[in-house]
Amino acid sequence: MSASDPAPRSATELLTIADVRAAAARIDGAVVRTPMLHSQTLSRIAGCEIWLKFENLQFTAAYKERGALSALLLLSDEQRARGVIAASAGNHSQGLSYHGTRLGVPVTIVMPRSTPTVKVMQTESVGGKVELFGETFDEAYAHARQLEAERGLTFVHPFDDPHVAAGQGTVALEMLAERPDLDCLVVPIGGGGLMSGMATVARATDPGIALIGVQAKLFPSMFAKLKGLDMRCGGDTLAEGIAVKAPGEFTAQIIAELVDEILLVDEGALEHAVALLLQIEKTVVEGAGAAGLAAVLSNPEKFAGKRVGLVLCGGNIDTR
Repeated sequence: MSASDPAPRSATELLTIADVRAAAARIDGAVVRTPMLHSQTLSRIAGCEIWLKFENLQFTAAYKERGALSALLLLSDEQRARGVIAASAGNHSQGLSYHGTRLGVPVTIVMPRSTPTVKVMQTESVGGKVELFGETFDEAYAHARQLEAERGLTFVHPFDDPHVAAGQGTVALEMLAERPDLDCLVVPIGGGGLMSGMATVARATDPGIALIGVQAKLFPSMFAKLKGLDMRCGGDTLAEGIAVKAPGEFTAQIIAELVDEILLVDEGALEHAVALLLQIEKTVVEGAGAAGLAAVLSNPEKFAGKRVGLVLCGGNIDTR
C-alpha cells in the first residue's frame, strides 16, 4: 500500500446505523414486522421485565430472511440473472430460497449429504435448488465457493457480510423504536450476523444499553475467539442454529468492539427455555431462539429488575 492509498475501512465503518436504516427501507413490506410483546409470566419467573421479539413469525420462521433479502436487493441485473449460491442447512437456506425465487433469482443451496431430508424438502419447497456434497459443512462450503467461480454465481454468506448483517440489524431498529427504554438486549450468537447488526443499531441509538451475546456451551466459538482461548466445539446441541465452529471474521470485529459480554448456556437451560416459551407464550421456538431466555434464567442476578429485550430468532425445531 502506498502512502496515497486510502486506509482499509474497519468493520464498524463497513456497517453503520445508516446502512441498517437503508436495509430497512429496502426490505420494507417484504418481511414481517414481527410483534414485540411483554411477557408478564416470564417476567415474574425471571425477576426482570421481559420483552419478546417474535421473529419466529416470519414466513420462513426465522429472522434470516431479513439479511438474505437485504443482500439480494443489492445485486446487479447481471448477478440476478446468473443467480446466487450459499452453503447452509438451516434458516439462511430457506430465507434466501424464498426471497430469491420471489424476485426471480435462481438460488442454489449446497448442503452436506448428511442433512436431514426434511431440511432439504423445506428449502426446495420455497424454490431453492439443493445440491448435496460432502460429509461436513466445511466440505459443502468449499464446494459452494467452487461452484460460485465455475458458474459465475454470487455467494451470499449467512452471516459474515455487511449487507447481510445490515438486514439482521433491522430487528433492533424495530425493537428500540417500540421500547427505547430497554436496559439490555440479549442476543444469540452463531456466526455473529444478528448480533453485529443489532449491536450497531443499539450502540448508535443508546450508547449505555447493555449488549449480551449468548452461545451454547457445546459451541463457544465466538466466546473463545474473542478471549483468545482454545475451546472445543462439538456435540449434540438443541441450539443447532447457533452451532457454528468458525464464527465470522467481520462479525467478530464488530462484536469485540460493541458487545459487553458473551454468556454460555448448557443444554438443560436451553431445553427449559424452549419448554417455557411453548407452555407460557404458546409459541414454538427452536433452541437457538430460546438461548436468550436461557441466559437470563441462568443468570438472574445479572438481569434483576432490568428491562430486557430478547429475540426469539427462529421457530424451526425438529419434532422429537
